[in-house]
Amino acid sequence: MKKFAALFLSMAMAMSLASCGSTPAPTSAPASQSNDDPYANLDPVELVGADSTGKGAAGQVFGELVAQKVSEITGGKLTIDYHPNGDLGGDADLLRQMQSNDIQIVVCQTAPVVSFIPEMAVFDLPMVFSKYDGNTIDKVLNGADSQFKTQLSTAYETAGFHLLGFLQNATYRLTTANKNLTDLASFKGLQIRTMENNNHMAFWTAIGAEPTPLAFSELYFALQSGAVDAEENAADTIVGNNFNEVQKYLACTNHILYANQIAINKGAYADLDPAYQEALDQAVNVALAVMRLELTKIDTDNKTTLEKGGMTIINYDNSFFDEILNLQGIKDLYSKIDKEVGGLGTSLQDALAAG
Repeated sequence: MKKFAALFLSMAMAMSLASCGSTPAPTSAPASQSNDDPYANLDPVELVGADSTGKGAAGQVFGELVAQKVSEITGGKLTIDYHPNGDLGGDADLLRQMQSNDIQIVVCQTAPVVSFIPEMAVFDLPMVFSKYDGNTIDKVLNGADSQFKTQLSTAYETAGFHLLGFLQNATYRLTTANKNLTDLASFKGLQIRTMENNNHMAFWTAIGAEPTPLAFSELYFALQSGAVDAEENAADTIVGNNFNEVQKYLACTNHILYANQIAINKGAYADLDPAYQEALDQAVNVALAVMRLELTKIDTDNKTTLEKGGMTIINYDNSFFDEILNLQGIKDLYSKIDKEVGGLGTSLQDALAAG
């Protein structure tokens, strides 16, 4: 009996070992899993982004949306630590920090970029976009086959930046004033605050106004005291700074396209894994598509707010823009800018006209 028990135990152990030997060893996740998630084997990366726009302005909303989308696309593997409203400095400070790669991404309007990329002065061509719709302009500024975008992107790379895109939808910088600017003659002698931009100042001079550079922080009080008669900004900026409290008229001069550029440090972009580069490009494109739908509403809503706040809105037809564009001073300014940007002005006008 003892021998039988010993034999039975021996057989049971043998069968158990055989059974264990026939069980497949545990395996790692299928090789295809990493192909389904291109970020699975990548180290997390955090970029720093910033703007200096007013609170709630289109540039801020756009930059924060890009940060949100790139995190969603990569499952939180590529993130942007975003600082809006001048947290990290003004436009020039931010662009310098991006150039040195202390921060990586900057959203700002086009004018401040001229100091770093001279070719960006092409956006100073007054009223060059004023008669075109948002789709036509977007095709020129962001289109994959746009020769103008290719030329401008090269200028960005030379400066140490990588252009990601332009946000616009045919909304513009407008003029607020305490003078009823019904026609071109009305601008004669108008004391208007401008940015310290020679091309912008030359435009106002050419139409008879008297441009005065002034720190933005001083503008409200200068308008309130009558030190200047007028200023120019996009509708959301005008609302955000309560200029309707000290200005009577909103003139839709549409002299400069209200566009925000988004760019990244060239080296920082090159250092990203191609999967992260693609994710960032995708996030920008998604944010552009969403925000373009919002820009017209933002512009319209803010104009309504200004009108309800007591301002009179002045609109112009194409004959007003044509009259200004045919002034010799404006033609001379166009020639000057085109020469300074290496013919990019001509490329832009041709591309817009081609639709």
